[in-house]
Amino acid sequence: MLLLSPLPLQTSLNFSSFPSMAASSSTFSSPALLSNNRTPPPRSISSSPVLIATPRSSRLSFTIPERRSLVVKSTVGEVSFREPATSGSGGDEGIESLKLKLLSVVSGLNRGLVASVDDLERAETAAKQLESAGGAVDLTEGLDKLQGKWRLLYSSAFSSRSLGGSRPGLPTGRLIPVTLGQVFQRIDVFSKDFDNIAEVEIGAPWPFPPLEATATLAHKFELLGTCKIKITFEKTTVKTSGNLAQIPPFDIPRLPDSFRPPSNPGTGDFEVTFVDDNMRITRGDRGELRVFAIA
Repeated sequence: MLLLSPLPLQTSLNFSSFPSMAASSSTFSSPALLSNNRTPPPRSISSSPVLIATPRSSRLSFTIPERRSLVVKSTVGEVSFREPATSGSGGDEGIESLKLKLLSVVSGLNRGLVASVDDLERAETAAKQLESAGGAVDLTEGLDKLQGKWRLLYSSAFSSRSLGGSRPGLPTGRLIPVTLGQVFQRIDVFSKDFDNIAEVEIGAPWPFPPLEATATLAHKFELLGTCKIKITFEKTTVKTSGNLAQIPPFDIPRLPDSFRPPSNPGTGDFEVTFVDDNMRITRGDRGELRVFAIA
């Protein structure tokens, strides 16, 4: 359904995981250390240090200020998991702990691109625990919870080495090497705009430099029932950066329905199974689990 930092692991990417995204491929790998720092003397969140691998542009670190507030930082933003101010709010405390547990499980998986079968099972278990603790989602009176720009932390579809998971896509990166940067969703609940944004770097033959670009797949969305979102693709806008930043943005319009393959109708839907001020979990129409943090 959905839909970015360069590094060495050859990977096939299919943008159709985010409805209407075209396929691409990617290279990844980079180590980062999941560390816990607080003042006064450090206290470990877990019983042993955890070594994770993420792209440099999404490297995470944990800082615990006073009152045991946890802040997850990266070069594109931070997500705070704060202990409830009310001492009696045990349920909220449990949710914050479960959010941290889910984040710890998925943060070393390069958004799912390097996830093993065991990793997928751990992520699924942690997500289900959080969904159960959060209860049923009702967006009929809380649609504004979706408002904002959300950064993708994890997609189970990526474990197939493709953005599309079970969806079809174009040839792999052996032909056109593409490095995936950050992936975002930008949602405007007032205009009903729903944009999937992907930052990519496309390799070029020596001696030409790689092409850096941001692809924005524009959709409109509507709420079906209490928690299901249907999105309809409209167009793709590409904006180059780096050496070609002077090129103005250009649009790639939607193909007429008569030319679209049956597997890519230009629409898709997903259910929001957990959402609060800084984290969102969705379940796609083909069973994909996705985890987002507010950017």
